[in-house]
Amino acid sequence: MSSMDKNISPAVIKRLPRYYRYLGALKAKNITRISSKELSERMKVTASQIRQDLNNFGGFGQQGYGYNVENLYVEIGKILGLDKSNQMIIVGAGNLGQALANYQDFNNNSIGFQVIALFDVNPKLIGITVHGVEVHDIDDMEEFIKNHEIKIAALTLPQDQAPKIAKELASWGIKGFWNFAPVDLTLPDSVTVENVHLAESLMTLTYNIHSREDSETAE
Repeated sequence: MSSMDKNISPAVIKRLPRYYRYLGALKAKNITRISSKELSERMKVTASQIRQDLNNFGGFGQQGYGYNVENLYVEIGKILGLDKSNQMIIVGAGNLGQALANYQDFNNNSIGFQVIALFDVNPKLIGITVHGVEVHDIDDMEEFIKNHEIKIAALTLPQDQAPKIAKELASWGIKGFWNFAPVDLTLPDSVTVENVHLAESLMTLTYNIHSREDSETAE
């Protein structure tokens, strides 16, 4: 059952990649089956929550047996679209863009993604390769996207450049953005944006650290 077949809570969708990661670790240890209770102890999510989440997509478990690790790993991968070709480009070949291109999981295609090109305006970067992936002139981006039917773009651009380039990319057929630029993008409803605002994440971390320290001091 696809998540498009009915309304699935965004919170459930957010947990699916975590299930996938834990199941992958179990597979690597040659564990063939696991109960919801055992999985809950590893993930710190209640067994009831796990069953409810997976029941949105058919359940997959067997009473008295639990879950077949390999089967559940494959099925969650399908739900996440990892059984399909997910070629992507990175727009911005600076330090962050190159770090993403070097990310090991992309290079061995273990999570269903493959970076096939980087783009930049800097003539010193155009033509170099990053882990075997070439940096192209940003002026060639429209033709490349259309020729390769690219649907996903990672944006590692300065704040002032990202909105304009994102709109152009959407008009050329990009359907999903992995946005590392510290700015919110205004795009058509048919386009999906996953923001990765590093500074905001760090601020949340420091808030939690200091609020805990303040609480302990008050005690």
